[in-house]
Amino acid sequence: MKINSLQIEIDGIDKEILRQLMEDARKPILQIANKIGISGAAIHQRLRKLEDAGVIAGSKFIVNPKVLGYTTVAFIGIYLEKASSNSEAVKELKKIPEVLECHYTTGNWSILAKVICKDNEHLMQLLNKKLQPINGVSRTETFISLEQQIERQIQL
Repeated sequence: MKINSLQIEIDGIDKEILRQLMEDARKPILQIANKIGISGAAIHQRLRKLEDAGVIAGSKFIVNPKVLGYTTVAFIGIYLEKASSNSEAVKELKKIPEVLECHYTTGNWSILAKVICKDNEHLMQLLNKKLQPINGVSRTETFISLEQQIERQIQL
């Protein structure tokens, strides 16, 4: 691994380790080591360096929201009265558990939020009672996702 001031260059072994763990973060280190042909200790050292360099930001379990009854995913473009309202609006959005992502954007909206709801009624309540009353929000534009067709991480 080479580190310069702006980015990190990783070698083929690092990439293969990352590919294996991105496929299944619970894959045993020794299984990866046997596949790549290096020791488990070497894999641990490389993983520690990748973590220290910020290449690996963490690991997590992925919960299937549909199994828990959350069937509606929507993207909401949020128009703010003025740009200076952004930090206060984001602070309020963080308090809403249905908000999964929040992006500061260019274009018509100030904020693009991804939300998850149990159904369209839940989405309507979220919009009317939680999002639109936020100070600084002038209006919203909602797009309901019919189906997520691609989900992936960066290719290595």
